[in-house]
Amino acid sequence: MKVILTQDVKAQGKKGELINVSEGYARNYLFPKKLAVEADAKAINELKNREASAQFKLESDRAAAKETAAKLESVVVRIAMAHGADGRLYGSVTSKEIAEQLKLQHGIEIDKRKIGMSDPLKAYGSYQLDVKLFPDVVGKLNVVICE
Repeated sequence: MKVILTQDVKAQGKKGELINVSEGYARNYLFPKKLAVEADAKAINELKNREASAQFKLESDRAAAKETAAKLESVVVRIAMAHGADGRLYGSVTSKEIAEQLKLQHGIEIDKRKIGMSDPLKAYGSYQLDVKLFPDVVGKLNVVICE
């Protein structure tokens, strides 16, 4: 008997999967506990529609990430920092500050956790940082720290 799982079932499958089980298992265990529904034409059609919707959302998110990555290529974020007599910065520039300045200067909103920085920036200069916008989309962000 073919059923569609409504919840994860150990040793059977994950939620939303179409699986084949014995009739007794389905009627005596899966259906009474509402772990699955019978895979009739209506349920299979709903499953296909949900999968198509998820795929469309994934593709639209990927397209938006690529568009944002293209915008980031032409953007330069300038951050003014104070320094001491020896030319060293007071403090450092973190990914949070870079994300805030990017939003203020260019109107592009990016989560600070997506900006790839191993350590905060502690010196004047120009830096190119990776921004992971989507699992397979990485943009380049130019940051200039000046007086």
